[in-house]
Amino acid sequence: MRPAAGEVLHFSEDPSIEIFRPHVAKTAQQATAYVWAVGHDRAPDYWFPRQCPRAMAWVGPNTTSEDRDRIIGAGSGSRVHAVEYGWLDAMRSVELYAYRLPADAFVEHDAAVVATTDVRPLSTPERVGDLFALHEEAGIQLRVMRRLHEFWAAVTASTLEWSGIRLRNARP
Repeated sequence: MRPAAGEVLHFSEDPSIEIFRPHVAKTAQQATAYVWAVGHDRAPDYWFPRQCPRAMAWVGPNTTSEDRDRIIGAGSGSRVHAVEYGWLDAMRSVELYAYRLPADAFVEHDAAVVATTDVRPLSTPERVGDLFALHEEAGIQLRVMRRLHEFWAAVTASTLEWSGIRLRNARP
């Protein structure tokens, strides 16, 4: 579940969106209204229920072999996503959809892409399907933990590249 050439993706649990309108999210750190989407490399960050907290780490150009082996695990690939046990049922049952959007309407913004005008999907939304299977097919280790905080602290202090989404929803 990745965008094709000329496309970016927006993931949603709502299959009825006909037009994406820029808005300022409640948690936004900026006042500019955007339509958010992701490209090929960051699409796996969104193979989760929307509110699911997740901590993700992957090998980058400056990653040491020690950090890779310590956090991802020797022989365990180049990327790991971590979630809490309490989110497994939601991951199994969520109906997640991917909207294919025209890439030329977007500009890069941090790890995502944004548009400041209305954007119409290129087609009807696609059901994403089995989130566990997506991770397996992409060679992404999916780690399940009681709590994310210790893992997150280790990841952010390492030489790995990382992203955390909805961590405010993680267990205290």
